[in-house]
Amino acid sequence: MHRAHVEQVPWETLEIHLDRPTTVDPHESIARILRGRGGYCFHLNGAFATLLTALGYDVTWHRGGVHSDAGSQPPGATGGHLVLTVDCEGQTWLVDVGFGDALYEPLPLRVGRYRQGPFTYRLRPSQVEPGGWRFDHDERGTFAGLDFTLAPATPADFAEHHEVMSTSPDSQFVRVAAAVRRRADGFDQLRGCVLSSTDGTGRTQRELSTIDEWLGALAGTFGITLAEIAPAARTALWGKVRTAHAARQASRAAQ
Repeated sequence: MHRAHVEQVPWETLEIHLDRPTTVDPHESIARILRGRGGYCFHLNGAFATLLTALGYDVTWHRGGVHSDAGSQPPGATGGHLVLTVDCEGQTWLVDVGFGDALYEPLPLRVGRYRQGPFTYRLRPSQVEPGGWRFDHDERGTFAGLDFTLAPATPADFAEHHEVMSTSPDSQFVRVAAAVRRRADGFDQLRGCVLSSTDGTGRTQRELSTIDEWLGALAGTFGITLAEIAPAARTALWGKVRTAHAARQASRAAQ
């Protein structure tokens, strides 16, 4: 189920750029996934936890915190990421379909290095969360690592962070429209107008310069057709994405 989810349900932030507010209610997320869409950690892990619980699994929600710079101080379990653990047949598992580019299948929650496809992950005790855990991503991943606590959490624990991440102009989710989907041998990512693919051989990327290319990548690579919105809305979304991309390019050139 974990493998099927990350292969078929994309991590994506398009609802923000379509100006359609979402919540951390897992049933709302389930309805959106059934319409062929995705979301980020609160949506994807919340929906997956609800599915697993309905099937009889012992699932617990936890507060986590992701950071991107391997050289910076980890932020601890701030609540900016929803983490799941599942107790099954005497073993506790780290379950996370909300990373986008990381876990392809669950990891046993014990210290060690783990290979999944071309990527190597590490689990160890957290240095900033007493009694908590640290997940170190592969160096080719989109973030450095995650700290999380084993204390149980509820959807209400993530509502404030979701509000900030989906509305603040400083949020990367607001600044860049993105989609990510994991494959057994790597992952694909669309950030603004740049489509990239990362696997055991390295990373390739190309810029998408037309709306047809961009919509084609969304549908063909990530399974996001945007069939539920009108053509004019798709055109407006592309205009926002392209304008933001041009502004980032201009900023880099000026620097």
